[in-house]
Amino acid sequence: MAGLIRKEDIDEVRSRTDIREIIEGYVTLKTAGIGTFKGLCPFHDERTPSFNVRPAMGTYHCFGCGESGDVYSFMMAMEHTSFVETVERLAARLNYELHYEGGGGADRYEAHQRRRLLDAHKVAAEFYEKQLYSAEAGEAQRFLGAKGFTPEDAKKFGVGYAPRGWDNLYKHLRAAGFKDEELRATGMFSDNRSGGMYDRFRGRVMWPIRTVAGETIGFGARRIYEDDQGPKYLNTPETSLYKKSQVLYGIDLAKRSMTKSKRVVIVEGYTDVMAAHLAGVDTAVATCGTAFGAGHIRVVRRMITDDGSGGEIVFTFDGDAAGQKAAMAAFEQDQSFVAQTYVTIVEDGMDPCDLRLAKGDAAVRALIEAKRPLFEFVVETTLKAYDLSTIEGRVLAMRAVAPVVAGIKDRDLRSAYMRRVSGMLGMGLDEVQRAVAEAQRNPKPARSVPSAPAEPSVDYAALAGYAVQGVNPEAAVVQQAQPVQQNYQAQGYQVQPAQGAAASATVQPGVSQPGVPQTAMAPQAAAQPGSQQLPPGFVSPVVQVPVVQDPTVDFVMPSIQDPVARVERAALESVLQLPQLVSYEQWQNFARSKFRYRVHREIAAGVVHAASHLAPAAGIQWLNAVREGADPAVHAAIAQFSVERLPVANDQQQPFYVHGVMCSLQEAQIARRKSDLMMHLQRLNPETEALEYQAVQRELLDLERERRALRSSSSA
Repeated sequence: MAGLIRKEDIDEVRSRTDIREIIEGYVTLKTAGIGTFKGLCPFHDERTPSFNVRPAMGTYHCFGCGESGDVYSFMMAMEHTSFVETVERLAARLNYELHYEGGGGADRYEAHQRRRLLDAHKVAAEFYEKQLYSAEAGEAQRFLGAKGFTPEDAKKFGVGYAPRGWDNLYKHLRAAGFKDEELRATGMFSDNRSGGMYDRFRGRVMWPIRTVAGETIGFGARRIYEDDQGPKYLNTPETSLYKKSQVLYGIDLAKRSMTKSKRVVIVEGYTDVMAAHLAGVDTAVATCGTAFGAGHIRVVRRMITDDGSGGEIVFTFDGDAAGQKAAMAAFEQDQSFVAQTYVTIVEDGMDPCDLRLAKGDAAVRALIEAKRPLFEFVVETTLKAYDLSTIEGRVLAMRAVAPVVAGIKDRDLRSAYMRRVSGMLGMGLDEVQRAVAEAQRNPKPARSVPSAPAEPSVDYAALAGYAVQGVNPEAAVVQQAQPVQQNYQAQGYQVQPAQGAAASATVQPGVSQPGVPQTAMAPQAAAQPGSQQLPPGFVSPVVQVPVVQDPTVDFVMPSIQDPVARVERAALESVLQLPQLVSYEQWQNFARSKFRYRVHREIAAGVVHAASHLAPAAGIQWLNAVREGADPAVHAAIAQFSVERLPVANDQQQPFYVHGVMCSLQEAQIARRKSDLMMHLQRLNPETEALEYQAVQRELLDLERERRALRSSSSA
């Protein structure tokens, strides 16, 4: 690993980036109230805009499908990039230099080296593309023209030409400032006997192989000269950037259509991808010199959100024996998909590129629409291998096809295929059912699919500056164990949820305790008359931290029809959007509040954490501090609450609304406490436990007086 991006840099890039400007690259936004913009959601189809953006908060939320987040989550969803890639791309856009932590000097060098390799590939791609229009590239131009591609088509896909000389690219990159050790690591050069280097690709048509984000990481090269004794296709070898088992050619062009349509078409070559896209099949991709495997499956599943909500995987193969063999190999990976898998076979030995040349764009589109379920194709292909005119052949065919049918996930579809096989073999349905049941009990090892490697985990407690919040024995304070590096979790490291429960914490005013965030903060803006103004970081004694429940319980958003949920949510929306309007006394009451719903409790913990570290003020910095103190599982809810429109007509009404909401929250807390005391009172014996009985009654009276005073204050 190249170390973690420094948390301060992550927050700074988020704060400097205008989320509205980023989102408007994908969505048309219009003004929709105070500081809010609205547009059609890019995550689901809708006719009425329900996608809200709050630039001041740096968040977005769709009230139609529930998608929420910040500029990082938006870019990751739209561009299908990792968290690290997203931060690096946005930082580069701002010309902001990132710093990395958690790794040694070698790790930081690795991050720098990766950037240099990407830059070298970018320069090389531009070089090859320019060479395609040189006088030497006549053969390459004729090759592309014979395939039906125009110069405009070549530019769209970045197609280029590698000159026939031994060191054309080498000299060009050296002149651009790249060192030999950097060039050797790109895979674009080979070593000669004298210790020097020469171009790996010479006299070939070149296709840049890009990541989902559009960064060139390798090349595919096609032989075009008869005297070239090398292989027909030559690809970049395995490098730190290029892993052929994980890359798909055309993914950068197909990503948006794949995400929107939840369909991907797998073809066999670079020209097939070009032909498919130009014919209107803009979800086509291809593997690069290897069979479609587990690494490609992970990429595709992420792109189409393969979660059972629909989706199609369409494999295209030639109609020859090799194509049928490839289709059978693809079938071995079928169980890795939740989406439906299909196959379409091009007859007469043609591929999609040949089909487009012979019959036009419509024929390519018709080919994809003529897809057949992969199971159906495999069943028929399996049966063709046996002599069904004999009893022995039919029995052997039934035994061979039984594991195929047993692998069908849909029970109704499996039953239909058993009936179909029964008819095709002329055997009783009960015999086929027994064979399939036996195959289910004893599945063949060949049907298994390699599982994805476990994600690496990091002991954050061992990283200086990123230790989790825990127990401070000297102060006798028990705090909720909450990892503070939730932004780093998205970089691929597993942060285990906090365990155990937290009791009330007593903190001395003005005493900073290392490793333990303070639990409340005295706002400077709206303190009650007569109350002491305290600077950020000072807290009042005897402040309770919200109780932590079993972390295995899901964060379920409660129904807004629940009156308690409405009160809690309104209070959280207020402290997220307008924290500067909450008075000192209300902050103290908020910190003591016990929220009924876990998602609300977790957000409240993040708010208390933020209030203990900086003066409450609406904006991105405030929300960053809230996120830091909350479980990553509620970050989407934080984003949603931060953009929820408050029921006020103008800025002048905001203080009155916030005051009323906070009073309602406190009244709900009083009602809850009264209910608990009434239940306790019923269990007490007024004669044998007179003192405790009387104490509970007095507390009930005090709570009732407090409730009436609060009601009066709220009305005023």
